[in-house]
Amino acid sequence: MKLYIKNMVCNRCKATVESQLDKLGILYFSVEIGEVSIAEKLTQVQHNKLRTELKRTGFELIDDKRNDLIENLKKAIVDLERYSDEDLNTSYSDFISMRVNDSFISLNTLFSEIQGITIEKYIIKQKIELVKELLEQNNFNITEIAVKMHYSSVSQLSSQFKSITGLTPLHFKQLRHISFNNPAIN
Repeated sequence: MKLYIKNMVCNRCKATVESQLDKLGILYFSVEIGEVSIAEKLTQVQHNKLRTELKRTGFELIDDKRNDLIENLKKAIVDLERYSDEDLNTSYSDFISMRVNDSFISLNTLFSEIQGITIEKYIIKQKIELVKELLEQNNFNITEIAVKMHYSSVSQLSSQFKSITGLTPLHFKQLRHISFNNPAIN
């Protein structure tokens, strides 16, 4: 289960939230900026205590309805990128609005508030992660990956990939190939 926490902006924030979770005996898998993966659903008492402790340290536990909305939004984005091989006949914003059944502007505002990035930047990051996976699998060349991931051109993919990773897709692929073939590097 995931909890969303407002006002987390750095690693020190993550450490503070981890400390609060430990103090309250709440088991968690990971703490990321704006998001905590917990082992099991909180009781109402745990939920109230966590809300109080987080507020005391400058954070805010986002309510369940908003949590569900963010989860549905992320799922829609993942479904769109990972499981759609067909061309999108509508814009990302229209697809997401229809899928989550809410206005894109309000979704983007909520998402930015909780996650610290816009939906567009989140989509780009998700696309680049999938491109990395496809490059590592070595089943597709860069042109095929660009088409599969709905980029208008290889240069658009390469430019976006480099802006996120600091590497060109070819350089990334070469580095991954070297590290897979030389276990001492890993």
